[in-house]
Amino acid sequence: MKKWLIPLVIIAIVIFGIYNWAVGFNNTAVEHEANAKTAWSNVESSYQRRNDLIGNLVKTVKGAADFERNTLTEVIEARAKATSTTIDPSNITPDKLAAFQQAQSGLSSALSRLLVTVERYPELKANQNFLDLQNQLEGTENRINVARDRFNESVNIYDIFTSKFPNKILAGWFGFDEMSRYNAAAGSENAPDIDFDFN
Repeated sequence: MKKWLIPLVIIAIVIFGIYNWAVGFNNTAVEHEANAKTAWSNVESSYQRRNDLIGNLVKTVKGAADFERNTLTEVIEARAKATSTTIDPSNITPDKLAAFQQAQSGLSSALSRLLVTVERYPELKANQNFLDLQNQLEGTENRINVARDRFNESVNIYDIFTSKFPNKILAGWFGFDEMSRYNAAAGSENAPDIDFDFN
């Protein structure tokens, strides 16, 4: 065997090893990124379900002729803002995520005020349609929480994989940037102050 073939074979083996590592990294990163995007779509789907239920709840509450129109208007406006604030799963930036969270928090706050206000209306509290919608909303809030947790778990897997050395080098070359997580809204660590004094 000629001596010049040995270095050539070694170089070919090294290049083949680097190629396999790069391909393996890219394919795994693509898979983790796709899972995180799907998890985000599930978050949005859960919020969409809540928005649909709120629409039905508003229609039911409107039937109470003397119900506070101001409270209903707040919910309707907050719902409109929440549904108009969306994020492209391939471009989840901290700023966009913060805007999305703020819109959803505004809707949650308006909805809480609506449900507290309903306590003053015995005919609404006894309305089976209203009670069913209220129960579905509670279940949907749990779904939203689960979907957000799963999104954060998927992002965590992706971020750990792309941040470890030496994967971090390839992540930069292939354009795999760190993804943003869904964080609790500011002030959510404090218990809400709800006034049940209706006098």
